[in-house]
Amino acid sequence: MKIKLKLMRKLKIAMLAPVEEQVPPKKYGGTELVVYNLTENLIKLGHDVTLLATGDSHTSAKLIPIFPHSIRSLPVARNMEVRSDLRLMGVGRVLQYLKKNKFDLVHNHIGCFFLPFVKCINEPVVTTFHGFLKNPNDFEIYKYFTDFNYVSISMNQRQSAKIRLNFISNVYNGIEVEKFHFFPEPQNYFAFLARVSPEKGALEAIDIAKKAGVNLILAGKVDSVDEKYFKQKIRPHIDDKQIKFIGEIGHKKKVQLLGNAKALLAPIQWEEPFGLYFIEAMLCGTPVIANKRGSVSEIIIDGKTGFIVENIKEAVARIKDIEKINRLDCSNHVKNNFSAEKMTQEYIKAYEKILKKNVKKKIE
Repeated sequence: MKIKLKLMRKLKIAMLAPVEEQVPPKKYGGTELVVYNLTENLIKLGHDVTLLATGDSHTSAKLIPIFPHSIRSLPVARNMEVRSDLRLMGVGRVLQYLKKNKFDLVHNHIGCFFLPFVKCINEPVVTTFHGFLKNPNDFEIYKYFTDFNYVSISMNQRQSAKIRLNFISNVYNGIEVEKFHFFPEPQNYFAFLARVSPEKGALEAIDIAKKAGVNLILAGKVDSVDEKYFKQKIRPHIDDKQIKFIGEIGHKKKVQLLGNAKALLAPIQWEEPFGLYFIEAMLCGTPVIANKRGSVSEIIIDGKTGFIVENIKEAVARIKDIEKINRLDCSNHVKNNFSAEKMTQEYIKAYEKILKKNVKKKIE
């Protein structure tokens, strides 16, 4: 006999956020921004969401403070080993709360740290991967939990996994489109917006700007592990004329920086799993010039919303063609494909898939 599985539409969801930054982040924090957008949109749709995050977070959900403040704000967290220990302590506090409270589903955004404890709770758990899956330390954990429920944020991200994982869905990150606005006419500079680190291509962006003879404004955080790189590789090029560095910026300044730029330079040197700054730039009307790595080909339409290049030489050549890009096409591409609303609907489909599977297991 075929059993028809019916799900209740109002779900009680526990949303597990990283404790690195508050939700939403004041400045840097892509994962925390995605968690915020998803949480707020689930609530708008009538779902009951409990957000387990830092106490300085702001949300419409019920907030359970894991730490009073984001751990990156703590002086001791400059030591990356201490920061890792604090994350693990946070997982313990999350688990303590989940064991005392019941949910329809737990959505894990804190990665591999939580996986060893999934079977300590009765609720189904889904884990969204927000990072690069070739990290050797993380791999040692993933290989023991290949059959858990996973969501990727790009199809390319899946290729970085060394093992076959149970991906139930691919959900592209989404942003609140109403919090950005369109800039039809750019000013005379190009932008770089990312963590100032070797993998994000800050030095390569400077090289492109110098070879093309254009102005460049760089913005982004310099984490403790990247201070040496910044001092030795980046700072010597900052002249406050052609090359400017404005540090870590908040949302309003970010919109102005991106919207007024002729293009965003993103010569990434790693397999970027998504890149929120790509879609933030395009939503403002600003095309993106990015290296063909990671998720770039899934997000940027080559020749229409930017240019996908292989190296610095190609990037320099494409700078001359940047005015051929229709800025309205860039903005519409994001509105149609990478809105927070679309992301939320895709996650709800993933939740339904997991809950149906869970009900079926109980019946069997």
